[in-house]
Amino acid sequence: MEETTNILSRYGWDSKKAEQFRSDLLAWYDANKRDLPWRRDNNPYYIWISEIMLQQTQVATVIPYFERFIAEIPDIKTLAQVDEQVLLQLWQGLGYYSRARNLKIAAQQIVERHNGQMPQTMPELLALKGIGPYTAAAVGSMAFNLPEPAIDGNLLRVTARLFELDADIAKASSRKQFAAILTELIDKERPGDFNQAMMDLGATIMTPTNYYPENSPVKAYDASFINETAEQYPVKSKKIKQTHHHLIAYYIHDTEGNVLYRQHLDDELLTGLWHFPMIEYEIEHLAATKKELLEPLAERYRMNWLSDDTIQVNATVFSSVKHVFSHRVWHVQLITVTVPNKVSPRDIPQKWQWVSSRTEHTVPISTLQKKLEQLLMLE
Repeated sequence: MEETTNILSRYGWDSKKAEQFRSDLLAWYDANKRDLPWRRDNNPYYIWISEIMLQQTQVATVIPYFERFIAEIPDIKTLAQVDEQVLLQLWQGLGYYSRARNLKIAAQQIVERHNGQMPQTMPELLALKGIGPYTAAAVGSMAFNLPEPAIDGNLLRVTARLFELDADIAKASSRKQFAAILTELIDKERPGDFNQAMMDLGATIMTPTNYYPENSPVKAYDASFINETAEQYPVKSKKIKQTHHHLIAYYIHDTEGNVLYRQHLDDELLTGLWHFPMIEYEIEHLAATKKELLEPLAERYRMNWLSDDTIQVNATVFSSVKHVFSHRVWHVQLITVTVPNKVSPRDIPQKWQWVSSRTEHTVPISTLQKKLEQLLMLE
């Protein structure tokens, strides 16, 4: 039996205790593991896609997205060639759309550098666009049996409670302490199952609010359970304060039902997705006249036709929509702008287009856009 190193011994764990912990944890996992579509074989492509989708998103939400994605894009070579609009439509609703674009770039790298086969070493995995230490460890351990701990929020919480660790999990320097412990603790024969067992344990039993999990398979090893201190762990400093921004969204439509949409550019949030045109404004300066409402949009995008006297504006019908990003909150006020006839494509900027119906989209839209369109349905 492999001797324990100094790291685990600092917390009173010898090699026998570590080995028994692995055995108890994996026995529980074998009997209780969640049936997830990406776990049914060791396909590294499935594991990769699922792990990217699971970032910032709950498992139950991801499953139907994953199944649709794999049905449409079944392998790496297909992903490398997929049209971006198709990719974004499949991702629509998951948020953080740069993740989807990075998937395609990484797939192209895999095709160019690895003949379309997922690389099997940590340095090669980490060299791919959008793959960081967690995803590389998850794919490496689950698909290729690399003894690398996949340190996500669940592993941080479970480990902090097991060892009563005071290190702040929001700090990068603390992650090294967790990584050192888990690198020693991980089961070298079944590293992928160990990572998934720890994830399942944190997701279903040692949850953020379950401080006294009587049915935990590892409660005999859990210092915070034994000492009734679980509510103190993990230690995490406060998040960066969110900033609030106020925007006007313009529902520009003609009398025939055509609606004007704009695609967000590379330097904007929600890149590549289509929305009603939006302008940020200072809340205390929200204008009341038609000219003042339309002038910022007309000037920014050089659409002088918005000053036509025949255009009608209604700014009083709708409540505002709230849309939350990680450190930014948008408050979007929807106004309607009715034009008598569809404006020529020559008179609108690039990446704008008239759509014949707002309810049958052929372009990808965001959750924010869905919220705005829901307001119109309630009109």
